[in-house]
Amino acid sequence: MSTGGWNPDFQKKDPLNIPKKSGKLKQQNTITHDFDQASPEDITLYEESNHQLSEASQLLRQGVKQQKAGDLTAAIKTLEASFVLFQAAGHSPRQEQVLSLLALIAYTVGDYQKTISYCQQCLSLMGEESDISLRIQVLSHLGNSYRHINNYEQAIKFLEESLQITQQQSDKRSQVAALNNLGLLYKALGNLEQAINYQEQSLTIVQELQDRWGEEQVLKNLGNAWYALDDYTKAIAYYEKCVVLCRSLKNLRSAVHVLKNLGNACYALSDYAKAMIYYEERLQVARELQDKRSEEQSLGSLGVACEALGDYNKAIAYHEQRLYLAKALKDIRSQEQALASLKLACYALGDYAKAMQYQTMEPE
Repeated sequence: MSTGGWNPDFQKKDPLNIPKKSGKLKQQNTITHDFDQASPEDITLYEESNHQLSEASQLLRQGVKQQKAGDLTAAIKTLEASFVLFQAAGHSPRQEQVLSLLALIAYTVGDYQKTISYCQQCLSLMGEESDISLRIQVLSHLGNSYRHINNYEQAIKFLEESLQITQQQSDKRSQVAALNNLGLLYKALGNLEQAINYQEQSLTIVQELQDRWGEEQVLKNLGNAWYALDDYTKAIAYYEKCVVLCRSLKNLRSAVHVLKNLGNACYALSDYAKAMIYYEERLQVARELQDKRSEEQSLGSLGVACEALGDYNKAIAYHEQRLYLAKALKDIRSQEQALASLKLACYALGDYAKAMQYQTMEPE
């Protein structure tokens, strides 16, 4: 428990490495428990007579607002200042809340060692009277962070403890996260059957809750697990349901990734025409998002699918677009790949002069 004194080590910890753009944030496929966090309006402001607690609460409220707005660097500074004041006042419940928020931010940006540090500090403060939903969240972040650094023994320990508490509390929303994240852990361990078992349980509950955002994530993870098992038919079934949800939720970022996997699964089954449909849709979504990297990848995939269909003229058109975009991106490797594909397609058409032209062309 807190002694209520100043903790000099808290100020000396290495700062979080926050990406400059939110688009750089890590995509972990986990379901986090940020729905348990209080809104700024829910945070009690203490009487002005207790100036220290009043100031700490105002900082906590401000930090939550900054975190929700995506201003993570400012949120960290504000929350750390809030923590120091709550610690000096000996207010353990608020210290726990602040640490859990800092852990959430650290996890969001992919700083897993920092996440573990915040979570362990939070658990050391917790007693029997602590907020159980906060404990579930902290255990979840700990388990997921250990998974990311390949410490699977510790990951299993914390994620199973999290699941056990959610079941005891009949907290279905948190069960969805715990089951999904255990599925990801067992997928990382190579036990795909167990991974699918956990994620199927998660899917049943999330559908019961009518949580479409959570359902979209679980469907994608199930598709990934079946894909890893080379069961492309089942993978496609889950991915197609996922894409429908992505469209209805206007979650285009997720759609870009799922459409790629859908196209690849269809290609693996030699259904090249259907693969083309999904690659084309991915290309359109990428352009809508102005995601040049996904656009370049989509053009390459479309070129390869056209080659499989024997339509080399159309393949050349896609590969040329890819080459043009790769030059704009100054991506030497993609230029080399596009030039190699163009050379082979020209050979297939018997246009040897054009093939030689591409063979002698240097990446820019």
